[in-house]
Amino acid sequence: MSDTRKKIRYGIAGFGRFAEKAIAPAIQASANSELVALQKRSLSEARAKAAGHGIPLAFDSVSDMVAHPGVDAVFLASANSCHHPETLQAARAGKHVLVEKPMAMNVREAEEMIAVCARHRVKLMVGHMVRLSPVVCRMREILQSGRIGTVHTARAEFIYDARLSHRRWLTERSVAGGGPVFDIGVHCLDTLRFVLDDEVASVKSELEPWPTSEQTESTAHLLLRFGRGTIATMFCSFVSPVRRTFIEIVGSEGILSAEEFTVSGKPLRLVLTRGREDKPLETVVEEIVVPNLYVEEVTQFSHCILMDREPELSGPNGLENQRTIDQAMVRHG
Repeated sequence: MSDTRKKIRYGIAGFGRFAEKAIAPAIQASANSELVALQKRSLSEARAKAAGHGIPLAFDSVSDMVAHPGVDAVFLASANSCHHPETLQAARAGKHVLVEKPMAMNVREAEEMIAVCARHRVKLMVGHMVRLSPVVCRMREILQSGRIGTVHTARAEFIYDARLSHRRWLTERSVAGGGPVFDIGVHCLDTLRFVLDDEVASVKSELEPWPTSEQTESTAHLLLRFGRGTIATMFCSFVSPVRRTFIEIVGSEGILSAEEFTVSGKPLRLVLTRGREDKPLETVVEEIVVPNLYVEEVTQFSHCILMDREPELSGPNGLENQRTIDQAMVRHG
């Protein structure tokens, strides 16, 4: 049964810099969403931030926030280790959950998140908003049309300077779970799965340094074999002087690529090169305007709640990503 309300009322858990700069404005800009609450560990800081952003409610605990009758759904922007317990708290309070990527610290947590949300009949969505980009959707459409022939290889890259991050826990294994594999590599993985419309059959990884119980890796290279035979590589790193993302799909009849494929709120170029006998015959460039993807994901989640539909960026989809990134953290050989 659909919900007769026109707007879903959100609370944000973990109201740090990312939530303040990206998530709060996205909820406030969404036509079917309303930001009514935030949570920080310090109640005085929470109240100050709420007052500064015109948000009615402030809390120092997630349990208190999800218990409030004026909150319908929560956006979990907290540290990775909090995703599992906070999802369970929200679900048991009857609140819908939009959780940032990575979904959890491991597969076991992700499976329990899905089960508890289902048991309490609340929606669960994971923030893999890159697959909502019209550039990424256009890539998938071109592949499915057969325009670049049979796809044999693919690669995706995401690198940036993590020293600039305000998330001080980013390299702490017990809080982050993994380094760039969990933080940004998961975007590469989810996008490849979506564009190829296929699932990962096996994964091999090289991490530097190899993670310990205390510290994560800082650079990772993954080799993926997909179910229909496509071989893909993923490169992600916290050690780069510049931020860069890139995706490329190589088929028997053409090559499809896009720089900055994770970026939103600006025009991006999708490049299709077709050739014969090792020479390019045709290069087609499409310029595609990408909207604010955080607004898109919040709006889509609110729509799913209001219309009682399952989100595209579902818990089971997040679980599939979790399976692969968990495997990537295991040393082989």
